[in-house]
Amino acid sequence: MKKVGIIGSGSVGKALAHGFVTNGYETTIASRNEETRKDLEQQFEGKVKTDTPENTAKHNEIIVIAVKGSKAKEALAIFNVDNLAGKVVIDTTNPIEDAAPVNGVILYSSSINKSLMEELQAMAPKARFVKAFNSVGSAHMVNPDFESKPSMFICGEDQAAKNEVKHILDQFGWDSEDMGNIESARAIEPLAILWCIPGFRANSWNHAFKLLKK
Repeated sequence: MKKVGIIGSGSVGKALAHGFVTNGYETTIASRNEETRKDLEQQFEGKVKTDTPENTAKHNEIIVIAVKGSKAKEALAIFNVDNLAGKVVIDTTNPIEDAAPVNGVILYSSSINKSLMEELQAMAPKARFVKAFNSVGSAHMVNPDFESKPSMFICGEDQAAKNEVKHILDQFGWDSEDMGNIESARAIEPLAILWCIPGFRANSWNHAFKLLKK
């Protein structure tokens, strides 16, 4: 089974780590802080490895970027984009501003005509970016339990990389919906705005999207 490195030790990174470990992947979570790494090893009872962001990016085949969107560019610079060359990079980030929502609507730093994923891909042109896991809360990222199997919208330039991510999503209990090339991230990233509105307005966070077909 392939080796997965997760950049980001927050709720998203830990939720996805559980999913990868459960499905037999050799999994590493990155943190710059040694104490955080020790704490993660205890939380996962030794089932995941921990390392620095640079080493995690360097020594794993599939990389998951699970940091705050406002820190994503900084993270890429820290762990050296050359370490991503040729690798599948699952981008879970959204360009959320560090500001309070307005009537339940979170604020984005990107424009409608340029996604954060496009900016990250430009910083690491040899990486094989795939957008995924950005439009649902961490509690439902693995084995989502709804009235029907929910849809995860993905996009990216490399079809083989998207096929790899589709396989992961299938293992994690999702229907994959391939929206095409990287420009589609301009539509996929704002889904998180819509997803968050019921949460901020009614404290309702237990939902996901479903693409209905005929």
